[in-house]
Amino acid sequence: MSSLRGRLLASHLAVAAAGVVALLVVGTTVGGVAYQRRIGTMHGAMMRADSAQRALADALPLALGWGAAAGIVAAAIAALWVSRRIAGPLAEVQEATRAIAAGDYSRRVPRAPEAELAAVADDVNALAARLGEAEERRARLIDEVAHEMRTPLTTIGGTMEGLLDGVIEAGPEAYERVAAEASRLRRLAEDLSTLSRAQESTLALDIVPTDLARLAVDAADRLRPQFEHRGVALAVDAPAEAPVVADPDRIIQVLVNLLGNALAHSDEGGHVVVRAALDGEAAVATVTDTGAGIAPDELERVFERFYRGPAAGARSGRGIGLTIARSLARAHGGDVTAASDGVGRGASFTLTLPAARPR
Repeated sequence: MSSLRGRLLASHLAVAAAGVVALLVVGTTVGGVAYQRRIGTMHGAMMRADSAQRALADALPLALGWGAAAGIVAAAIAALWVSRRIAGPLAEVQEATRAIAAGDYSRRVPRAPEAELAAVADDVNALAARLGEAEERRARLIDEVAHEMRTPLTTIGGTMEGLLDGVIEAGPEAYERVAAEASRLRRLAEDLSTLSRAQESTLALDIVPTDLARLAVDAADRLRPQFEHRGVALAVDAPAEAPVVADPDRIIQVLVNLLGNALAHSDEGGHVVVRAALDGEAAVATVTDTGAGIAPDELERVFERFYRGPAAGARSGRGIGLTIARSLARAHGGDVTAASDGVGRGASFTLTLPAARPR
């Protein structure tokens, strides 16, 4: 594949060559004709050297003038042809970018033979694809949020209509139902706000030196009553400190989401273990369960917003807990990853954060 630099050099040489060739051809032809005519006017007279010189001197300006004019015209034609060959791909890039800016994310730029222009076309095409995917995610997010809000709003609206019509008796049960659904909507709004700010890197973090092992113990203690109520055993293995520099509240939120996910996918009699330790230059906390497990092709999809696996059923939550956990971890320069031996064989989620350097 040729380079743009080589094409530009070749185009300049081609324009110059066209001008020189036209100058020589036309200049020689016109000069010869003019010289012969000048000599013809001197017939009958003895030709002397000075007469031949005068004839040549008279013919030379005419030859150079016509040759220069022809050279300029030939160079202009060659330059126009070459510029169209080079500017054509740039014009296609310009038209494509305008179409993409107008919302036509399916527009693509054909690859030019020049390496540099081909790279620009690839970048524009990749940008269009990413923008198209972002638009699809935005539309899907709106639909998913509307779906998530539909159930609590329906419950609240139905309960209030029943109260107004006298079909439902006013009392603590009805009020608790409305309050629970309103709380669900509030948590959904808070989760979406946290997720949006974390993914856009606008989330305010209170970064301080802390211990990931202690945070893992605190998160387990917060959810231990829920584990006991469900009949799921919860164990913590954090024998040594795992110092990190992070926002303790946000890291506890990550661990609580991971533990809540493990509890949601564990049956009665199941077992969940939280381990925290240093691993080289990283501090690692792993939540391992003996629950439903994850298929290999779903290990990354579980981090998508509102994604629920085929076997999730009614026990699945809102579907953004893992998304929030990964976003918060990445906001700290870390990550959350998933691993599983397959469906029905449990799963483990690992939070990795940069370990704090010793003083």
